[in-house]
Amino acid sequence: MRSIASWTLGVAGLVVACASGMQPAVADEATVVARPGIYAPFTLSADLSGLSDKERQMLGLFIDAGVIMDGLFWEQAYPGDRDELLARIEDPAAARFVELNYGPWDRLAGNAPFVPGVGPKPPGAGFYPPDMTREEFEQADLPGKRSEYTVLRRDPKGALEVVPYSREWHFELGRASRLLEQAASLAEDPGLRAYLSARAAALMSNDYRASDLAWMDMKDNRIDVVIGPIETYEDRLFGYKAAFEAYVLVKDLEWSRRLARYAAMLPALQRGLPVPDKYKAETPGTSSDLNAYDVVYYAGDCNAGSKTIAINLPNDEQVQLTKGTRRLQLKNAMQAKFDRIMLPIAAELIVPEQRGNVTFDAFFANTMFHEVAHGLGIKDTVNGRGSVRDALKELASGVEEGKADVLGLY
Repeated sequence: MRSIASWTLGVAGLVVACASGMQPAVADEATVVARPGIYAPFTLSADLSGLSDKERQMLGLFIDAGVIMDGLFWEQAYPGDRDELLARIEDPAAARFVELNYGPWDRLAGNAPFVPGVGPKPPGAGFYPPDMTREEFEQADLPGKRSEYTVLRRDPKGALEVVPYSREWHFELGRASRLLEQAASLAEDPGLRAYLSARAAALMSNDYRASDLAWMDMKDNRIDVVIGPIETYEDRLFGYKAAFEAYVLVKDLEWSRRLARYAAMLPALQRGLPVPDKYKAETPGTSSDLNAYDVVYYAGDCNAGSKTIAINLPNDEQVQLTKGTRRLQLKNAMQAKFDRIMLPIAAELIVPEQRGNVTFDAFFANTMFHEVAHGLGIKDTVNGRGSVRDALKELASGVEEGKADVLGLY
């Protein structure tokens, strides 16, 4: 799960979205106007002075692998030819807005189309055949159809078939896997080396649990890469399919030390939830930790339209029950949002004598406890009918984010 601010990132730096000019979603062939002006540039910075030469080399390899994730996410988000789409747009501002949104639909206006003739965005994006109905999917007896790491395609006879990501994008994932293996060979921290090797294998095997467990066991790393198919927000049809993304991160050791004590509080926070016991019967994993990072690079899903400012992963419920989750606060991206969005809004809405209460530390803490809240509650339904996520389907992400907002404030 992730916390989101209204912004996006280009290769040269961060672009922050202002809240003004929001337009409602429209139906069918109608379009809204491309509005790249809602984004403002912001240069991200990170202190690399404490990194070794090998760690700096690894950051470059992580970014190269992230570029591959970026291209794969384009294929998932826009079921068409990206180059053809951009080539037929004469207005440079509209073309730039396509790039920011990873497609011709405005993510901050309910995915309303802003390029004439493209029509509404398919709820299933590029994960399912465009002519597939919900009923056809539900009735199909296909093992793996609900997996986060498969796409649905049509065979030569027109029937639905399940294709693992590792087969659909074998060449691209093979390149990314080799880059991670190369980085693993440079890693001096054994936990980071084990994670990178496991993640490289996962890209090819389509089984990510072992690499998620290895990521949870990694404690002393100064750099990190979160990479692969992770969040399911892009699948608005069922909320099943995971989208490709990558974060390249440098740990802020000082801020991380300040946050470490909160992770130890998770079991007590769970016991103190104001709900009946059956809704807090699970015990959060004790390997959870909470750290602050500076972002070096975003790619794919986390870079589309809205910018992620905090992460709570892994999403695998079994890993969460066994190990807990890691909460990554993306401090320099948070600072960008605070400076370019929060303070200007406060200047408009809050009386001068109270504006001193609008501080970055408070904003950081609010986001942090939102992420802490993601790890609380239950992952399996109380009636024994599977996971909460599967039961809620396409509503799962929205309900979970609402829970985290309210419980984080509590």
